[in-house]
Amino acid sequence: MELTWTTSHLTADDGTRLALRSAGTGAPLLCLPGGPMLDSAYLRDLGGLSAHRTLVRLDLRGTGGSEAPADPATYRCDRQVADVEAVRRHLGPDRLDLLGHSAGANLAYGYAAAHPDRVGRLLLVTPSVRGLGTDTPDEARSVVARLRAEEPWYDEAAAALARVQAGSGGEGDWAAMTPLMYGRWDDDVRAYDAWMDERRDDELALAFGAEGAFDPEVTRAALARLDVPVLVLAGSFDTGNPPTVMSEVAAVFPRAELVVQEGAGHFPWVDDPERFLELVQPFVGRC
Repeated sequence: MELTWTTSHLTADDGTRLALRSAGTGAPLLCLPGGPMLDSAYLRDLGGLSAHRTLVRLDLRGTGGSEAPADPATYRCDRQVADVEAVRRHLGPDRLDLLGHSAGANLAYGYAAAHPDRVGRLLLVTPSVRGLGTDTPDEARSVVARLRAEEPWYDEAAAALARVQAGSGGEGDWAAMTPLMYGRWDDDVRAYDAWMDERRDDELALAFGAEGAFDPEVTRAALARLDVPVLVLAGSFDTGNPPTVMSEVAAVFPRAELVVQEGAGHFPWVDDPERFLELVQPFVGRC
């Protein structure tokens, strides 16, 4: 049976109308999408996690069913922290459980740093490290890429990665590297990636990370005092966010655990939904 999503709306503090997509049972788990600034529909039902929690996907301002703001400066990541707090007030709980995927983790960091008393638990799935100021060495990416050496597309992807790392890569090279973001590269995954590619907006992505969006020193200091459970999930094949770097994310938090989903890339619920659920369901539980 196909999952039915319910759309609701709320008004952000600056008057922007935001859309929430909800499905499932149990206490709400607010899901912050990556991209940056990608329609939250790409999260799907996170491999069936809706059977254990009510997933509430936020369409960030200007994406999906959410209204574009009057002030484009409010696309900036730190400015959207207020939207997350508006969603919490709208949903009602004193403390809200959050899931941040990829670039959406930066928004989760910012919210947890600004409102630590409003966070119940934090699930970070292949999270971006930009908001923490953490470096991702080229060699760490290359080590993960070499794990795919037996794949028929590997030689082309590895050559493209080398050119990008050398600063000479072009748009075609980024496309050639795409299989390195997944644990499998079959027709279903290619269609999924093409769907996302059609919905990417480079201008919104740049606005999300515009100058002033991140203050890593202040954020890390605040997160070091965050007294809530945190789970960081890495994909063993994620060339973008290698497991060694994901371990550094976990080290920022006093109560964090790192788990690595073997054979998964940057979208682990797509690569192997059953294994994804096995790893995250005990953490998010049924509240």
